Amino acid sequence: MPQPTTRARRTGHLGYSETLPREPQSAATARELVRDALTAWGLNDLAEDGALAVSELVSNAVQHACRESIRVVVERTAARAVRVAVADFSRAKPAVREAGDGDEDGRGLFLVAALAADWGTDERRWGKVVWADLEACG
Repeated sequence: MPQPTTRARRTGHLGYSETLPREPQSAATARELVRDALTAWGLNDLAEDGALAVSELVSNAVQHACRESIRVVVERTAARAVRVAVADFSRAKPAVREAGDGDEDGRGLFLVAALAADWGTDERRWGKVVWADLEACG
């Protein structure tokens, strides 16, 4: 089982990341990583929003990406802000779409947009990184 890695970031805080298999069960591991990082930083009030956002990003990567792995990254970007991100090997950009009343999926990025102060996609030569920035109140 892969272990999460930590690395000091420009903000002076450790960043957390883990490479996971591109399978639905990885969403649970990603949620745990986000909760652990936010607890370590004393940002417990962001833990549930962060866990939900990363779960949706992982689910999107599992459904639409290629290759067998994804990478989850959690970074503290400011005293009361974090970025959760999922890197995958697909260059196809995600898009928020309107889900119908009977649709069982299609609401993930809409939910991420509602939870996050900002979200987006950074293109890479090998694929992309989809991220969500979360900010704590006060």
